[in-house]
Amino acid sequence: MRKTKQINVKRTLALARAFHFLYSCAKSCLLPFLTLYFRDLGLAPEMVGIIMGTKHIISLLWQPLSSLLAKMYNKRRAVIHGSVVCSAAVALVLLLFPPADLQTHNICNDSNLRSTPSPREPQLKVSTDPASWLTIPFPANKTDVAEDRTSQLPVGRTNNTEEPKNKNLVRKKKHKREAEEGQLDFLSSLKVMDVQHQLFFLVLITVSIWELMAAPLEWTADDSLHDYLDFADASDRYSSTGVWPLLGAASGVGGAGFLVSRLNCSILGGTSRTAVHFFCYAGVSALALPIAAFLPLYLNKQQSKVNRPLKAIQLVRGSQRAVLCAVTALLMGATRSNVDNFLLWQMRDHHSTELHMGVSLSLALLSQAAFPLLAARLTRLLGSGRVLALGAAALGLQCLYYSFLWGPWAVLPAQLFSCFSCGAFWWAVKVHSDDIATPGTERSIKRLYNVLSLDFGSALGSFAGGFVVRWCGLDWLFRGAAVVLILWCVCLPLLQWNAPRQYRINYSRLLAADAIEASDSESEEERDWLDKAMEDDGSKNRNYGKTLKP
Repeated sequence: MRKTKQINVKRTLALARAFHFLYSCAKSCLLPFLTLYFRDLGLAPEMVGIIMGTKHIISLLWQPLSSLLAKMYNKRRAVIHGSVVCSAAVALVLLLFPPADLQTHNICNDSNLRSTPSPREPQLKVSTDPASWLTIPFPANKTDVAEDRTSQLPVGRTNNTEEPKNKNLVRKKKHKREAEEGQLDFLSSLKVMDVQHQLFFLVLITVSIWELMAAPLEWTADDSLHDYLDFADASDRYSSTGVWPLLGAASGVGGAGFLVSRLNCSILGGTSRTAVHFFCYAGVSALALPIAAFLPLYLNKQQSKVNRPLKAIQLVRGSQRAVLCAVTALLMGATRSNVDNFLLWQMRDHHSTELHMGVSLSLALLSQAAFPLLAARLTRLLGSGRVLALGAAALGLQCLYYSFLWGPWAVLPAQLFSCFSCGAFWWAVKVHSDDIATPGTERSIKRLYNVLSLDFGSALGSFAGGFVVRWCGLDWLFRGAAVVLILWCVCLPLLQWNAPRQYRINYSRLLAADAIEASDSESEEERDWLDKAMEDDGSKNRNYGKTLKP
């Protein structure tokens, strides 16, 4: 007889919290500083935006698909282990690429701390115009040259009867030659491309592979934890792990910034300061790997086959307030991606070091984690709709503040507003999700908002933000994002006021009410039956006494 394993909910939650803490710590050692490393390599802002936008698009498409495949084939543990190892290994490949401009780029120097408004163009280049890559002239053969010269001869020197035939023949050969040269131009353009664009395509391919390796981990681990707790009838404790990724991220970004700021060129041996973040990412990921081996996994094979993501989309689309929340999530994600991509560029231009960057980002994450302490009072005071507008307005004010930085530590006051920007926004999203959710769709609705904000919105913001920085500069990027969010915050309360509010149905109260009504009806039926029986028995006794009377 097979022995049943004992379920230990406390141990499961402890392992899940430790794993999410360490993995979030590992990601935060590198991801906030990744675009800064791309800038050190010599990539232009629009190139960085395309790379980060592609990263978010891959996450948008691959996360749900990989999680579904891991569940179908019962390979969740293998996916988690493979994702941790392969993502750390692929990330280190980025260190193998040399800078675009070897003559002017100093990889370990205090000059990196000075203002560098934009990366310089590489000196070793053929052409900076992308249109010229497909129009490179190739030498023609002698026959074609002779035919071209023949076609250019005066009419008097050629036979008038053979002239149309020769022109058609020359035209056909010319079209054939142009088609062959077009194919050669496309292949040869990769070789004659300037150094900066070659580096861009190499980094884009590597980051795409990296995201393919890293994207499946979070959803797979999250689904495994929820299914296990649901099997143990402890799904109400699933949300208790939510604050640990924020604490891990704050520890990772602050610790990595402090460590890198303490290193000097003699210790690094000529390596870039920003490259140290890659080694921190790989090292902390290795610490999370043993904990992943002990994560309890449970595959619920009897789970309902209802397509919950489609159901979540239908529920959000059927509520006007939920649609407004979705639009807000999209705008917040686009704005937040620009902050994540280019805030450190703005700080470096104002002489900030990795220490300033790490402390400021860590303060923002800790401030966001502290919002649940204020959530109850703000919700009673403002309501969930106004809390949503408060989150968008706070992020807009943060962006406006970022455009007027003046020193290394000037960013710190704005980071405290993360409590009311990201913290208030995600709390309002949770409330809106609970209002429209039906049993079994709560997590699907929250994931839908996460995908809209963190993946789709971030992709759009990254693509657009890079070109805005190239055309207008960092200051106007943040000012434009601030204007868009503040205008939306003015319109949002008006649109919410016209939208009907949907209240969540408390199914436990309905069941309790049905039970009370059923018990009352049963007691009334029993009372009626007993009274009727007593009346019938009394009438029989009275009749029996009358018959026996002499």
